[in-house]
Amino acid sequence: MQDNLVNQNTKAWRIQVWAIFALSFGGTLIGIAYIDADVWMKAFLAMGFVSTVSACFTLAKTIRDDHESERLINRVSSAKTEKILTEFEG
Repeated sequence: MQDNLVNQNTKAWRIQVWAIFALSFGGTLIGIAYIDADVWMKAFLAMGFVSTVSACFTLAKTIRDDHESERLINRVSSAKTEKILTEFEG
């Protein structure tokens, strides 16, 4: 059976991803704070923005979990097939 290599992101990639997230998140919140609107409009925009970011994280996690479960199911199915072939040949 094949050894399953774990794909890991590099430290530089993680730093880049977190940096761009922090810059875009902070920049948007600063933009909302300085927009020429009353407090209720700013609060509505901030609430919508934070909800959108939360939904993006949840969607990304769900897609990753679905992908990981498919990989596990495929590995189990492949192992069963390999066992049947080994028993048949042996």
